[in-house]
Amino acid sequence: MDTDLDTVLHDAGLRATAGRVAVLEALDSMAHSDAERLYRTVFDVLPTTSIQSVHNILADLTTAGLVRRIEPAGSAALYERRIGDNHHHVVCTSCGAVGDVDCVVGEAPCLTPSSAGGFTVQTAEVTFWGLCPGCQNVAQ
Repeated sequence: MDTDLDTVLHDAGLRATAGRVAVLEALDSMAHSDAERLYRTVFDVLPTTSIQSVHNILADLTTAGLVRRIEPAGSAALYERRIGDNHHHVVCTSCGAVGDVDCVVGEAPCLTPSSAGGFTVQTAEVTFWGLCPGCQNVAQ
């Protein structure tokens, strides 16, 4: 197991299980992945794992703040390791590719609502939609 990830998990109050480490390792190289894709990757390393296990691990990692869950409209929930900032996402309306967009302007939450109805705003979640470069080339 990755000792750095063991420390990250322990510092977050979680046991460093093989499944949790495998999911974190997979997310390091596959940002914006859904549970099914992560399951297929983790299964190659841990063939005893189940899709339910991966869902449970993702829930634990999200609750502990080690993973961010995003839910673009029309897509399964996606997960990423990039946390601790208030970045946004751009989604291709043709192929579904997802990319990161750094904070639009200023510090988090990047956008200030005209009225927050008494809420204290901590983050803003913005999804931009358009065509990725590959789909733009196909459309031309």
